[in-house]
Amino acid sequence: MQVFSPSHAALGQSRGSDWPRPPSCLPAIWLDRPPNMARVSVAGLVLVRQRPGTAHGVIFLTLEDETGVVNVIVWKTVFEQFRRAVIAGRLLRVTGRLQRDNAVAHVIAEQIEDISPMLDELTRPAPARSLRPTAPPPSRDRDQLAG
Repeated sequence: MQVFSPSHAALGQSRGSDWPRPPSCLPAIWLDRPPNMARVSVAGLVLVRQRPGTAHGVIFLTLEDETGVVNVIVWKTVFEQFRRAVIAGRLLRVTGRLQRDNAVAHVIAEQIEDISPMLDELTRPAPARSLRPTAPPPSRDRDQLAG
């Protein structure tokens, strides 16, 4: 049971190693890369929870990461197993099968994890080295800019 996931280096993360990222999660922009029905893990902020009356207990989630949105389908039996995460989670990690129909991709949830505590990492100050003010430009540069 292998999950398709990139390494952090392959993602070319622009925010650096201090930016919290759920382990082994595929960014939304990469959902066109794995084959149809591949097992993937995705993570994102919960934008939408829908439970239409006509869907017979199926729940539709829309998650957003830094690269785009991910559509998630949660069948009734999976919802019952991960009810608390689906209802209360602000940041979720979902593992399931990727289902692609033309350009539209959905993840059929098999496992759902509430990783909302990772949001607390965003409010912590960056390491002291990155908070140091940069040196002002040499005085001749300031004189050239002014005149």
